[in-house]
Amino acid sequence: MNQLIDIIFSASFGYAVIRVTTPILFAALGSLIADRAGVINIALEGTMLVSALTGVAISAYTQSAWIGLLAAMIAGGLVGLLLAYFSLNLKTDIVLSGIAINLMASGGTVFVLYLIAKDRGISSSLPSLVLPKIQLPLIDQIPVIGAIFSNHNVLTYASLIAVLIVYIFLYKTPLGLKVRAVGENPDAADSVGISVIRVQYFALITSGVLAGMGGAYMSMGYVSWFAKNMTAGRGFIALAAEAMGGASPVGTFLTSLLFGFADALSNNLQSLSVPAEFIQTIPYIATIVGLVIYASRKTAQINKIKQQEK
Repeated sequence: MNQLIDIIFSASFGYAVIRVTTPILFAALGSLIADRAGVINIALEGTMLVSALTGVAISAYTQSAWIGLLAAMIAGGLVGLLLAYFSLNLKTDIVLSGIAINLMASGGTVFVLYLIAKDRGISSSLPSLVLPKIQLPLIDQIPVIGAIFSNHNVLTYASLIAVLIVYIFLYKTPLGLKVRAVGENPDAADSVGISVIRVQYFALITSGVLAGMGGAYMSMGYVSWFAKNMTAGRGFIALAAEAMGGASPVGTFLTSLLFGFADALSNNLQSLSVPAEFIQTIPYIATIVGLVIYASRKTAQINKIKQQEK
């Protein structure tokens, strides 16, 4: 028990929490924007996989990590566009469409990797690049705080800035107001001249771009290669984080940190005499518990509203 406490209250653990929160936070913010527009992006997992492979492949081809990141973001946006076309134009069920994209990405990325590099499951032969880490001036000189908050990948800081940008976008811009209006009452939004389909197209594409940044971080920041199903359910964890966060940027950030804590804890427990099978389940147990708590609160709120109406 003392070893566990020492791990949790160490600077290296704090650093690890922020590090592993990054892809979850990007995907959760993407889920948030889609949710506020009245659509659900179940395809976050597949989007992250596609973007992770795209970033590695393009950075290896161009020998530029930044071009690889841009390509990953474009790939994520295209997956969001594909989901929007299926669900909004062809009127397919958006949940089933998202699941289909996830399944296609799971096997499709491995197939494409074999086509371009002859690698099976991991991009060991691709000379891909990674995005740089940033030393924060002054902060990196502060004991403990510097060890926790400095020297992270550039995308980690981008994810934190993205929380503020998404907040400003949703609550301080006309387009953000349209997104929220469409999500709350699409018929009322349509009656005042807002194009519901256009707004939802924008939301799903933006959601894909943000998830794409999370995928790029996985293969160009968290590690320096692409591997089969390397996202390991983070897209679904992001959906849970967004739901628990009450569909708000700050709430989504805090719940993403909670899941990042669970993920970092599972990684650090490997050094203790804890069964590996149990360790691997910790992030998913946290997801289930979180969703149960969220569902219970939602049910209580709905019942309270019904009682007040009576």
